[in-house]
This record gives sequence, C-alpha cells and structure tokens, in this order.
Amino acid sequence: MKDYILEVCADSVESVLAAEEGGATRIELCQNLVIGGTTPGPKFFEEVRRHSKIRIHALIRPRFGDFCYSDYEYAVIREEVKMYRQLGAEGVVIGILKQDGTLNMEQMEGLMREAEGMSVTLHRAFDVCADPFAALENAVKLGIDTILTSGQKNSCSEGAELLRKLEEQSAGRICIQAGGGVSADVIEALAPVTGIRAWHMSGKVTLDSRMQYRKEGVSMGLPSLSEYDIYRTSAEKIRAAEEVLKRI
Repeated sequence: MKDYILEVCADSVESVLAAEEGGATRIELCQNLVIGGTTPGPKFFEEVRRHSKIRIHALIRPRFGDFCYSDYEYAVIREEVKMYRQLGAEGVVIGILKQDGTLNMEQMEGLMREAEGMSVTLHRAFDVCADPFAALENAVKLGIDTILTSGQKNSCSEGAELLRKLEEQSAGRICIQAGGGVSADVIEALAPVTGIRAWHMSGKVTLDSRMQYRKEGVSMGLPSLSEYDIYRTSAEKIRAAEEVLKRI
C-alpha cells in the first residue's frame, strides 16, 4: 500500500520510542490512555522531543467523558491548541460537540484559527455525533485534515461498513483514519474492503510494575485497574502493522 499512515497513540516517552522503532508514521501524543487519552503536559512533549524527531500530533482533551465543554473548559482547550503550535507540534487532535450531537462549529472555528499552520484531526468525538455524514461535511468546511473514527462502534472491525461509506463520501477531500482495536490482522482484513489507508493504534502490551513492595487493597483510581500494570507500546506490534501496510 502506497502513501499509508500508521499513527500510534502514546502516553510515555518509552511508547513513543517503541512506536518509532516499529515504523510509525507519526504519534498522537496524549496522557492517560487508559481513559481514552487527555491533553499531554508541555514538559512531557519537550522530553519526547529531546529523544525523538518523529511527527507529533497533540491530543487536546481536558478530561474524561463527553465532548460538550463548559466555557471554562473551552478557554483551556483554545490556550492548549495555541501552546502546542508555539511548542512546535506538527498537529493537534480536537473535537467539540453541541448538546444535540452536532459539531460545535462556532467553537471549532475558534480552534481552527488557533491551529493555523498545523495539521488538524477531528478525534473520536466524531464517533458519538448524531449524523456522521453531516459531521464529515462540516469537518471539510472547517478545513480539518483527518477524521479519526471507529465507524461509530467500539472497534473499527464492528464499524467497517460505516468506514467504507465515509471513505467513499470523503472523495479525497479529507482523510478517514480508522482507529479502535487496530492491529496487523485488522488492517489486513479491513483495508481491502474499506479502502482506508490511514490507521491509528496503540500496539500496547501490559508490563508488570518494577515495584517489589506492593500494598494491597489501596486504589489510586478506578478499583478495576491495578496500580501494578504498566501499559506500553510494543515495537513488535507496530512493526507487524507496518509490514502489512507495505505488503497489501
């Protein structure tokens, strides 16, 4: 496959370096991937830049949960888009919805002005919008470069039919990037039937904490998550996906 994109979402320097080693095209830089990702801190970005020159698109998402933001949250989002432009990130990943499930065009236009000169991806707020076909047209009007979507399902495998329709509707005007459960096997199965050439994955594995002493029964967050499980990108998983994209 020519001109493919393999983007890796990463929330640690170690994961960024593993993704780069595996052949990723670019990084969606975030923090707190375990809750879907939130905005990375500037010092984290700077540390990544010290060790890697890979293209970075910064996720701008102030919190877990829906994509309908208060005026306070919107002010923070605008400043963070501006901050990442000034820091030298190549792109930002954004998305804001109205209460009725449509794109908040007024607020998105404000973010696009702040992101001038950067690549812009509409993130998976798209997957919980009311009308994906109308949202695609509005994203084109805004001048957005990429829509990241699982086809409005929990995984892109489940959303394959909508992904195919979105790719057809896009007609080269905007890039449709498939995310949600992406692996080498998924790319091999879905690329021929959807026509999609851009893919988004974490390639994560679970590592055991280096802690030897472990206090049981104390949770720092969600009780379902172990404090001693560390999630990191696997260079091998990224390389396997890259090899499929080169071959098909």
